[in-house]
Amino acid sequence: MKKNALKYIVSFLLAGVLVYFAFRGVDWGAFWSGLQQTRWGWVAMFIVFSVLALVFREERWRAIIRPLDPDAGKRLDVWDSINVGNLVNVVLPGAGEFVRCGYVSRGRKLSYDKALGTIVCERSCDVVAIVLMFALALATGWDKFGGFFQEQIWAPMAGRLNFSLWWLLAGAVLLIGGGIWAVFRLSGSNKVCARIAGWIRGLGAGFASIAKMEHKWLFFLQTVGIWVMYVCMSWSGLKALPMLDSLTIADALFISAVGNIASVIPVPGGIGAYHYLIALTLQGIYSASWDTGILYATLCHESHAILIIVLGIVSYFTFTVRKKS
Repeated sequence: MKKNALKYIVSFLLAGVLVYFAFRGVDWGAFWSGLQQTRWGWVAMFIVFSVLALVFREERWRAIIRPLDPDAGKRLDVWDSINVGNLVNVVLPGAGEFVRCGYVSRGRKLSYDKALGTIVCERSCDVVAIVLMFALALATGWDKFGGFFQEQIWAPMAGRLNFSLWWLLAGAVLLIGGGIWAVFRLSGSNKVCARIAGWIRGLGAGFASIAKMEHKWLFFLQTVGIWVMYVCMSWSGLKALPMLDSLTIADALFISAVGNIASVIPVPGGIGAYHYLIALTLQGIYSASWDTGILYATLCHESHAILIIVLGIVSYFTFTVRKKS
C-alpha cells in the first residue's frame, strides 16, 4: 500500500513539474485571444472522432475476450469496463487497466489473470502501431520532420542507450526468465509459486486468445480504425485553430505520433507531458508560437479528458445498476 502511494505521489509531482515547464512561458493574453478564435464545430468533430476511437477499442477488446468467455464479451459490459478504467487512469495512471479487468471478469468464468492477459495483448499491438505510425510519418515527411526527430528525439535517446544499459537490459531479461523457470519448477511444492505460476498461465492464455479469434482480419481493421481516429482527432484540432489550419493530414499524423509518446510518461491523464511535447513539436517544426502550441494541446487534451470523465461516470452508474438488477 505504501509503495503504491509513493508511486502515485511521484506521478503527481512529475505531472506538476511538466505542467510548470509547459505553461511557465505562456502569454495568457495571446492564449485567450486564440481561444476566442476557436472554431467549435471542429472541436465537436474532435469529440466524434474520440468516441469512434473508443468504439473501435471496445470492439477490439471484445474480439479478444470472446474466445475465452463469450458471456464476458457482452458489448455493454466491455464498453462500461473500458470507460470506467479510463476514468481511473485520469487520476491514477495505469491503475485503470487493472480496474477494467476486475469489471469485465466480475461474475464471469473469465479469470482476472486472463482478462489482464488480453490487455497485455492489446497494449503490445498499440506499441507496434505507434512505431509504425512514427515510421510512416517520417517516411512521408522526412524533409520536414527528419531534422526535428534527429535533434529533439533520437539524439537524446541514443545518448542514453550506451553499452552498459544494453548489458543491464540483457541481465534483466535473464533474471526474469530465470525467475519464471524457478516459479514453475517449484510450483508443485510451494503455494506461493503455485499461485504465481497460475497467474502467469492466465496471463499467457489471455495474450494467446488472439490466435483463437474467428476473424483476425477484423481485429487488424479495428486496430487501424483506432489509430486513424487518433490522427483525425489531431487533424480536427488543427482545423479548430485558424493559426494552424493550413497544416495537412500528414502533419496531423506526425503530431499524433508525438502525442502518443506522452502516454508512456506515467503522469495523471498525460497532464503536462502531452502539452510540453506537442508545444515543442509545433514550435520546432512549424515555427508556431509557444502560446499557440499550448492552446492546441490544451484544447485537444482537455476536450478528450472531459469526454473520458463524462463517459466514465455514466458507465460507472449504468454498470452498477445493470449488475444489481
